[in-house]
Amino acid sequence: MKGQEWYQAEDVAEAYDDKRFSQGGRLINDREKQAVLDAVAPVEDKKMLEIACGTGRFTAMLAELGANIVGLDISAAMLQQGRERAQAAGVDNQLEYLRGDAARLPFPDNHFDTVIAMRFFHLMDEPEPFIKEMRRVASDQIFFDTFNRTSARSLYTWALPMGSRLYSRTEVSRLLGAAELTLVNAEHDWVFPYGFYRELPNALASGFRKLDNLIGGTPAGRPLASVSYWDTRV
Repeated sequence: MKGQEWYQAEDVAEAYDDKRFSQGGRLINDREKQAVLDAVAPVEDKKMLEIACGTGRFTAMLAELGANIVGLDISAAMLQQGRERAQAAGVDNQLEYLRGDAARLPFPDNHFDTVIAMRFFHLMDEPEPFIKEMRRVASDQIFFDTFNRTSARSLYTWALPMGSRLYSRTEVSRLLGAAELTLVNAEHDWVFPYGFYRELPNALASGFRKLDNLIGGTPAGRPLASVSYWDTRV
């Protein structure tokens, strides 16, 4: 896994949300949450697992909507941030956080209705064992995102503290085939990369987001999307 030591540092965990989801990063947070909800709702009483749950953005949100959810992460510092978030939201008794390895999930086969993984697959040098393990514990649905090779992200990924694994759509198709997953929907978004938005005040970023949507909605713009959301079934 790329940047494993960096990701587990306490100072990184404490600053993680503020660094990524303040200013124009709020648009990213809103879009990611909407992508998850569009794919997995309704979630009331649904048994769910979030891989690499980090600071619990999605775990807490889904618990508030009635999901029976477990958040798993390798970073104790990130999980502590998640527990504090859940407590602040009043859902700390409705979810469970576990420290663990996504390559060896501590759950039986078909244990969850839905498994999600956001901001995870770009860290994987060899993603196939991880998606197969997710498939093992899911009885119905797996939802995840990837960063795309034919996008502006390829121009600066080398500068990131842990780098990023970028995927072509052919590679994702092979990954789904290896895990025996069926793609039911895919959305491709963000012509301008995440890092661009984070540097802008929210009001200014909102204007660029409108332009982003216009470009991304054209035949020429769709292949430039830097992020894809994949909704699959077992």
